[in-house]
Amino acid sequence: MAGLLEGRAGLVTGAAGGIGRATAVALGREGAAVVVNDLPGRGDDLAETVRLVEAAGGRATAAPGDVTSAADHERLVATVVDAYGRLDFAHNNAGIELQRTLLETTEEEWDAIQAVNLKGVWLGIRAQAARMIEQGAGGSIVNTSSLAGLIAAPALGAYVASKHGVVGLTKTAAVELAPHEIRVNAVCPAAIATAMMEVLPPERRQELASPQALKRFGKPEEVAEAVVWLCSDRASFVTGTAMPVDAGSTAGIVYPGEVVEV
Repeated sequence: MAGLLEGRAGLVTGAAGGIGRATAVALGREGAAVVVNDLPGRGDDLAETVRLVEAAGGRATAAPGDVTSAADHERLVATVVDAYGRLDFAHNNAGIELQRTLLETTEEEWDAIQAVNLKGVWLGIRAQAARMIEQGAGGSIVNTSSLAGLIAAPALGAYVASKHGVVGLTKTAAVELAPHEIRVNAVCPAAIATAMMEVLPPERRQELASPQALKRFGKPEEVAEAVVWLCSDRASFVTGTAMPVDAGSTAGIVYPGEVVEV
């Protein structure tokens, strides 16, 4: 039986691990060809992502680059087109985090967070949408925001600002690109068991996950399933949404309890 994205091609940024890698593998499983991107220094990890995509039945190509560079985004889109003939979907997933209060955050730290998490998504949308418009066949763009793009969290001010910005950017792009049949959505994960979470002290991990109704950490693969659906025709009437993948964090008042590590 054909997969949800059989015969389609696209890209995933921040694909050397975590949610990006899981998404690339899930896209490959559904029949897609995927160009996977991360920083040049993560070549070995990207190669492993390529191997995993191919093992899942898809095709994959590694394309190192920096999401804060407009030229690198143009090269990334060109790599997809050169390798697979077209660009049908994109997942702008690359991001970094900063555990600092607003008063502790330096100007350099603030600028770095906004450059990767917000500017990087804007540059991605700009390059990707231009190609999709040229093709004239629509497309789907999915951006990784965060639960921190929907609500505030202490000691995450710069990150919260960047991820709220991703939600606003997603909604604006969805409206502007709708005449071209390009859908733009965001996923907003809560506490997911990735390297970004694992480096934090146990008490901070518990603090960040405590608003969840489901008292466990999510898996990258659980976010990937939402991204795959948004990229597919099954979400053909969905655009401009910021989809919580948040274990019930935004559903209402949640009573405290210990969160199970995965």
